[in-house]
Amino acid sequence: MARQWPHPRSRFGDLAVVCFLLTQCLDAVFTYRGVAIWGLSIEANPLISSAMAAAGVVAGLGAAKAVAIGFGCVLHLQRVHNLVALLTAIYFTMAILPWTALFLTN
Repeated sequence: MARQWPHPRSRFGDLAVVCFLLTQCLDAVFTYRGVAIWGLSIEANPLISSAMAAAGVVAGLGAAKAVAIGFGCVLHLQRVHNLVALLTAIYFTMAILPWTALFLTN
């Protein structure tokens, strides 16, 4: 017997989680590129820079992004779509825009 979801599918929620995933992937690419150009000290998040220093850039960054994506998916599956959208907007403002500005000015 197929399991029935208690609520109908949410287009807003689907859009929010897709934007969240794209933002996380874009940040991973930007962070990798930034660290390759300027070194580990360019990463502003001490947890991420410590993980990259301890495990290597790819492993540390990959693990951090896997955790973030995992939590984002859990929130989506729990239908907390407004929070996923809010986290996406915050992440875009605090990570993607600064990286973009840094790449465009240097």
